[in-house]
This record gives sequence, structure tokens and C-alpha cells, in this order.
Amino acid sequence: MDEDLIEKRLAGESVFDGKLLHVRRDTVLLPNGHETIREWVKHPGASAVLPVLDDGSVILVRQYRYPVGRVTLEIPAGKLDVPGEDPLECAKRELKEETGYAAERYEKLFSLATTVGFSDEWIHIYLAEGLTAGADCPDEDEFIHTVRMPLAEALEKVSDNTIVDGKTVTALLLYAARRKKGI
Repeated sequence: MDEDLIEKRLAGESVFDGKLLHVRRDTVLLPNGHETIREWVKHPGASAVLPVLDDGSVILVRQYRYPVGRVTLEIPAGKLDVPGEDPLECAKRELKEETGYAAERYEKLFSLATTVGFSDEWIHIYLAEGLTAGADCPDEDEFIHTVRMPLAEALEKVSDNTIVDGKTVTALLLYAARRKKGI
């Protein structure tokens, strides 16, 4: 249907291979017959989880994010550690590591293509309910504060631009819309 939009890869090279990210430079053939360069980031994918307590409050994590130079409020998340890792298992691991909570029920909310203009990253986002508190165990390079807040307050923080993380904004808004519909 959209064949007139498809770009065809002609050649490619690795520009940078890091611990997490791999930068590629590809030569592509455009639909009009011209060639151009596409630079993009290969990412292993990730999972995130929106933990919701029985009273409707959500659990978020506060952490410093070096690329944006600020402390953010986010839902717990982390990258898929090995190729083929089950995104649900990753979400469970990240919930436990970052918050100490475990959940009785998980439901996949959606998968989000985070930055389609320059990365192939997909993040799989889950809802976690029936939470039980426990001890967190963040990675040695993670410094995190767990924050509990009513959903309404989290939505206000989206509206006033306090919560700016894309996966978190999307998860909170989708969850609020579902609740409003009684789902």
C-alpha cells in the first residue's frame, strides 16, 4: 500500500559499537531514485512497568539522567539484557531491582517505538498490579529514589512538564484513559 514510501538499503557500515548503543550509517535508495545517507542507532530494546497499588497510587522512580542533565520521574525500566529475552521477564526484573516491588498480575499495555527518526528501539510497557513491597536491589551504577503518588498527581506532573520521559507520559495517559473507560 505504501510502497512509494519505502527506502531500500544499498550499503551500510558500523560507525560506533558501544556497551549499549551501536551507531550505523547506511546508504539508501529513496523512492524517487536518489541515494542518501541514514544514520541511526541500533538498540537492544527495553521493557518498562507501571506499578499501580491497590489504592490507585503509582510507583515511580526518581533518578538523574545524564543525557538531559536533570533528575527525572519515570516508570521503572531497563534494557533487554540478552537477545531474545522475554520482555515480560525484563519488566519483572526491573520492577524488583528499581523499586523492590513484585506483582501478582502483569498486563502488557503496548509497545512504543521510542524515537523512530534515528533509532530502532522498542520498549514494551506493562501494567503491574497486586503489588507486594520488598527490598530493592538497583544495579551498582543506578542511584534511584522510589516515589509513591496518586495517579491524579502524576497526571498533573505530566501537564506541568515535570514528568517529561516519553514512556512514562505515554503509560500514565493510557492508563488514565483506560480507567476513565472502566477498563
